[in-house]
Amino acid sequence: MSSQANHKTNYIPVVAITVLLLIVAGVCYSVFRQLNSPVQDSLITNPQNNSLPQPEKSEGLRGQFGIDKSINESTIDDYLNRRDVVYRDMRMLKDPGNYEAIDGDSYLSGFVEGFEIVPFPYIVNVTDLPEAVGDTYTGPTLFTKDKNNTYTPNYTESITILEDLFPKDKVIFLMCGGGGYAGSMKDMLVQLGWDADKIYNVGGYWYYNGDHNVEVKTIRDGQTVYDFWKVPYHNIDFNAIHKK
Repeated sequence: MSSQANHKTNYIPVVAITVLLLIVAGVCYSVFRQLNSPVQDSLITNPQNNSLPQPEKSEGLRGQFGIDKSINESTIDDYLNRRDVVYRDMRMLKDPGNYEAIDGDSYLSGFVEGFEIVPFPYIVNVTDLPEAVGDTYTGPTLFTKDKNNTYTPNYTESITILEDLFPKDKVIFLMCGGGGYAGSMKDMLVQLGWDADKIYNVGGYWYYNGDHNVEVKTIRDGQTVYDFWKVPYHNIDFNAIHKK
């Protein structure tokens, strides 16, 4: 009898501990599901639940550049970190053009967090720059634009590279220094078959005063230094692709 009583006495705590562990595990799993559920995630990343305003050009000079009325330097912080969007800044690390002549910056002195750098002058020859800026990069380009605004691929891989950098199944946010390169990039993509309603020219970094600035230009020991190692940069190696 003594042995049987001890057995029953030991059995009750074991059952209680097991039940408690199951309850704790259930609660943890429930919390995990809530934190990682598609519904929770879609509040930020699903365009159906957090839709973007339709692209619409600003008024005046900004509209001539194609800068969007709703999503631009003033509001871009509200539209960062979306999984349905790719973010592209079209500047060069150091542009040969004299952008200081129009109160700009020839260097990529900073960028908005989340944007990746794809130099527009590597994509296509640049035209219609302000006279004060002079010439920009004149080396190899993926495409050539002629006087009739027709884009001709210069390399066998030109279209493939363009589709990789600007995926058609995503919304595309374009930025540059003042809005010009971004506007020209949108015009090019639309002419080549991209959906205009999925591409936004979000303006110029030179006018950005938000909370997600990544500074590249710094002063160390009295010298100006550009920390280009911070930049998520897409280089195009023209020696590795095939000229048509």
